[in-house]
Amino acid sequence: MTSTSASKIYCPSLTEYKRRLSREVKIGDLPLGGLNPIRVQSMTTVDTMDTLGSVEQTLRMVEAGCEYVRITAPSVKEAQNLLEIKKELRKRGCSVPLIADIHFTPNAAELAARIVEKVRVNPGNYADKKKFDVIDYTDASYAAEVERIRERFRPLVQICKQYGTAMRIGTNHGSLSDRILSRYGDTPLGMVESALEFLRLCEEENYYDVVLSMKASNTQVMVQAYRLLVQKLDEEGLQPYPLHLGVTEAGEAEDGRIKSAVGIGTLLEDGLGDTVRVSLTEAPEAEAPVARALIDRYTTRAIEAKPIRPLGVESVTSKSNETNNQQPATNNQPPIDPFQYFRRHTREVQNLGGQNVPRVLVDISRLSSVEYADLRAVGHLYSAFLDKFQMNDLGADYVYSGQRPVPFMLPNGLKEVVDYSAWLDAGRRPDHYPVLTPAEYAVAGAKHPELNFVFQTLDSLTPAALDQLRQDATAVVILHTDNAHAMPEIRRAFFELLNNGITNPVIINRQYPELTAEQTQLYAATDVGGLLLDGLGDGVVLSTELLPERPKEQWLTTLDQLNQLSFGILQAARTRMSKTEYISCPSCGRTLFDLQETTAMIRKRTDHLKGVKIGIMGCIVNGPGEMADADYGYVGVGKGKIALYRGQEVIKKSVPEEQAVDQLIELMREDGKWLEPVVLEEPVGV
Repeated sequence: MTSTSASKIYCPSLTEYKRRLSREVKIGDLPLGGLNPIRVQSMTTVDTMDTLGSVEQTLRMVEAGCEYVRITAPSVKEAQNLLEIKKELRKRGCSVPLIADIHFTPNAAELAARIVEKVRVNPGNYADKKKFDVIDYTDASYAAEVERIRERFRPLVQICKQYGTAMRIGTNHGSLSDRILSRYGDTPLGMVESALEFLRLCEEENYYDVVLSMKASNTQVMVQAYRLLVQKLDEEGLQPYPLHLGVTEAGEAEDGRIKSAVGIGTLLEDGLGDTVRVSLTEAPEAEAPVARALIDRYTTRAIEAKPIRPLGVESVTSKSNETNNQQPATNNQPPIDPFQYFRRHTREVQNLGGQNVPRVLVDISRLSSVEYADLRAVGHLYSAFLDKFQMNDLGADYVYSGQRPVPFMLPNGLKEVVDYSAWLDAGRRPDHYPVLTPAEYAVAGAKHPELNFVFQTLDSLTPAALDQLRQDATAVVILHTDNAHAMPEIRRAFFELLNNGITNPVIINRQYPELTAEQTQLYAATDVGGLLLDGLGDGVVLSTELLPERPKEQWLTTLDQLNQLSFGILQAARTRMSKTEYISCPSCGRTLFDLQETTAMIRKRTDHLKGVKIGIMGCIVNGPGEMADADYGYVGVGKGKIALYRGQEVIKKSVPEEQAVDQLIELMREDGKWLEPVVLEEPVGV
């Protein structure tokens, strides 16, 4: 079930950087929303009853850049201890606003609201329930359930209003109640309606200090839900409440950062978001710098951005693309459905476009020479002993060698792209595919009979270029930009293709000169991931070609990083699954085991299982629901006790922790999902 509204408008502009102007909400002495900066927050992992431990961790988080600190309050005793934590923090000169995190316990929320500056409630389990029951509601019985929940929620609203306490109504995709699931299904619309039921009561009580969030581990669902929420607020004439952005259970290390950037960055690009929490399975102090790096990219975006031709201004007469359920873009209405995933319809050219997964192209053109062993950087491992290549799960599909073609036969599964002039000079080799500039493409007489790549920008997509692409069944576009407002400009170019009925596959190209590795990681995940989430893009090529000359070993390290990053972005956007995915929560005071250590242990045993999704949850609150679409789950249910899940069904309820990983593997083996790890021969150069 999706939105039935005709409006697709969900942000101030699809082509200019304009931050959505939300209502200002007071949270202690640090207001949120309005004209205030985008705020950073995180959550403690220490037991809330450990007052000094909570205080010390909070101080470290503030030092790392947290502007709000959330602390779990699973029962009344923890809610009461928030007062002791707050007193000690104030004694030490720390005035950071505190947020109480509530699940299942309205009485704890009502107590916490008298103590801290903000409370977070989850409408999926605040006076509601989740037992995975399907209930056939009549309109009357559903309305009666809603009214029951409203009456249970009303006292908290009144207390918050009396004490000047702010509230976050935080919907989680994985913990939608049985009532919402039965009515709306497991959809972004269900997430939005879950929050709006609570929000409407707040407005009836003239209480407006509310922040909203729509979190999910699935980045497609997360982005669609936030967009739909903004559209629904406008449609119903509700206040423009601030948005708290986050991807739940993002994981750890590079994967967690990429996944967070894909979801959070996509929304920030369109001016959505007033506070950010990056959920990593790491110490909470590690989260704030990542959030800050995402936010800081937009500090001067409006100044640095070049103007982008607005929607509705097309280079030729617009044509609808009925095959892809798409209509011409006009007046900020995109030619795609921003609330539901549809992949752009494209013709198949070799293994690009059509039903093929997005492909990875790696730019090796800066290497002065290429040897067999160098291809390890793009996922193709050469063994001198066996005299053959082995491809790992992150093996690139294409390499771009520019003017210096690789001097040996490439392994099966890897194809080479060269500059057009080099292709002509080499005698138009059939195993090389040329890439042409717009000028070369316009006048080219000789072309490869099967596959030709063409560099294009939004400005180069003239009526003549569009007509040439339309008639060329061999052309694949490599779309790039040097605009600081990169993702929206490339998206605008896609809209030009869509509105003109152009179905050639498109590879997204982004260049990141002179950035740190983490900046490249976050920026690329935002720019490319944001397009993939909207079904735009049939491949990716990332490069740092504007960097000064460096030793070959440094270039190989960079190529390896860019290759892994490309696959990581495709996986985070749910468009190509190439490795095991870990949906692991970031830990909090409810956690029943060491999440970082356990995640590392499970990863060590299972990271060869391509495409398998494993949820690792510290407690039942972040249990079967929060794992959402995981294939298997590992959930803490007591000290030293683990429950194992297949999907959302518990299979083993109380497994000793020391046996749990072995039994998880045995469960996979029973399902035919387990594969013994293969040890690849160590590649040696020749």
